[in-house]
Amino acid sequence: MALEDGVEAMELQSNVQKQQEDAPPSTARPPPTNESSSSTQEPASATAGKAELSVNAAKKLAKAKKKEEEKAAKKREQEERQKQQEANVVDFAKDNYGKLPEPRPRPDVTTITDLQDLSAAEKDVTVQVRVQNTRAQAAKLVFLILRQGFSTIQAVVAAAGSEAEGGVSRQMVKWVAALSSETVAEVSGTVKEPNEPIASASISGLEIHVKKIYVVAEAVAQFPMQLESALLPELKEGEEEEEEEEGKGAKKDSKTSKIPRVSLKTRLDNRVVDLRTPTNAAITRIKHGVSQLFQEYLIGKGFVQIFTPKLMASASEGGSNVFAVKYFERMAYLAQSPQLHKQMAIGGDCGRVFEIGPVFRAENSNTHRHMTEFVGLDLEMTFKVHYHEVLDVLEGLFVHIFNGLKERYAREIEIVRKQYPVEEFQVPQNGQQMVRLTFSEGVSMLREAGETLDDYEDLSTPHERQLGKLVKEKYGTDFFILDQFPLAIRPFYTMPSSGDAKLSNSYDFFMRGEEIMSGAQRIHRHALLVERMQALGVQSDHEGLKDYVDSFKYGTPPHAGGGIGLERVVFLYLGLGNIRKASMFPRDPQRLRP
Repeated sequence: MALEDGVEAMELQSNVQKQQEDAPPSTARPPPTNESSSSTQEPASATAGKAELSVNAAKKLAKAKKKEEEKAAKKREQEERQKQQEANVVDFAKDNYGKLPEPRPRPDVTTITDLQDLSAAEKDVTVQVRVQNTRAQAAKLVFLILRQGFSTIQAVVAAAGSEAEGGVSRQMVKWVAALSSETVAEVSGTVKEPNEPIASASISGLEIHVKKIYVVAEAVAQFPMQLESALLPELKEGEEEEEEEEGKGAKKDSKTSKIPRVSLKTRLDNRVVDLRTPTNAAITRIKHGVSQLFQEYLIGKGFVQIFTPKLMASASEGGSNVFAVKYFERMAYLAQSPQLHKQMAIGGDCGRVFEIGPVFRAENSNTHRHMTEFVGLDLEMTFKVHYHEVLDVLEGLFVHIFNGLKERYAREIEIVRKQYPVEEFQVPQNGQQMVRLTFSEGVSMLREAGETLDDYEDLSTPHERQLGKLVKEKYGTDFFILDQFPLAIRPFYTMPSSGDAKLSNSYDFFMRGEEIMSGAQRIHRHALLVERMQALGVQSDHEGLKDYVDSFKYGTPPHAGGGIGLERVVFLYLGLGNIRKASMFPRDPQRLRP
């Protein structure tokens, strides 16, 4: 800096000297050459005045520059003196913040949700949380929003007190203000009532006045996407490239008013960040709720949970939509369902069984409702007289699930609705029976609405959606059962109908016009099973099917069951629009990561 100032001064002095050399002496008068030239020549006094003005301007400029340099030097000196003073000040709170000390006494850690009511006020607590953001108000004050799941609470770090009082130092406030968003921290302090409700936190009537704060796991300063972006509608086709580019590499704690929107693909690529939103935390809990309600209802009805293999010697459902894997020196297949083993368990006198496990389908379907791996909720049970005994159990199961979600997960559903506003899922109330239609009745409703289809033709996806709308208009429900499907479109183990040889004792369950469960009475007589397999071109003596087929030689009671797609139930109940949002780490024809 000093060198540059010296160069500028030398250049300025050189320019002044040059001007003085170029200007004519004040007493000199050049001889006129002719009348024209003498008339255009400036007076000597004017030229001298300009030279004098240039010298004065240069002096003023140099004086002003010197003054600025002295001012800057004084400021630097003051800053250095302040730094030295701060360095000499003892940080009496140095042990109350920083990296988590080890070893240390194990604290009694509570959760944010335990602080929901005002009875927690004036209590000392320790919580392990994420620092969602920090907001410095002054050198002595900083506010934080702490998050745990989908609950948030404000924390206050204010410089006050002394070491003896366990106070907070300025150095501690400065350190807290610089914490990266999403850092995991252990925070200890006193719960107090704020002067006014905290609008930016889910727990608005309380805040934590911090005494100690330690970093458990520090987050980097930049994320591949902002957490706030996952709370916005996904980009539509055509606007993805431009807006995603704007948000690329944006700091996660950006204070800009415009939060970049991202595509569902970007969200799924960075699923660990995406899962941290309150909406996804709520979806995860609701999905758990469906699984729990499924189990508790069936256990209450005398069902036993079983665990069947997922490596098969043959396709369990027939067809080509099966994943083949190398199994030592031969090929094996990933189970398309636990169907064969469920039935064999019935033959083993298990009576009523259920399973929750992965299901694999090698369908190259890139739709909003298909995945290549999903969670199956399967059940199978014997019946005494008619397979509708099983339909009654299944209907009761879904009533239990829907009522349980409404009663136990109202808060989670409300959180999801904020991001995905959709009409509440409608089902019959006050003990009314769920709507059951025969396949032929469904076809008749579609024909009356102008659709064209045959009596024994399978319903297309548009047909299913249209039927869902018609049922909603007529019966006021988003849930219905379709019974007695054509035999030709069902698997080989489906029992033919006794009333019509072209129909079968099979059924599908629908939510918002989309199938979520498929089931049927199964063939329990060996001869009929072999006959149906031959009719559909399935080898009954195939290595992978022989044990299953032979099991019916030893006597198996009449039975029926079904398979439910867990993710389909969740995404249709909540109206998420895409099944991938109901899967923690979805798998489809285009996705094998993360």
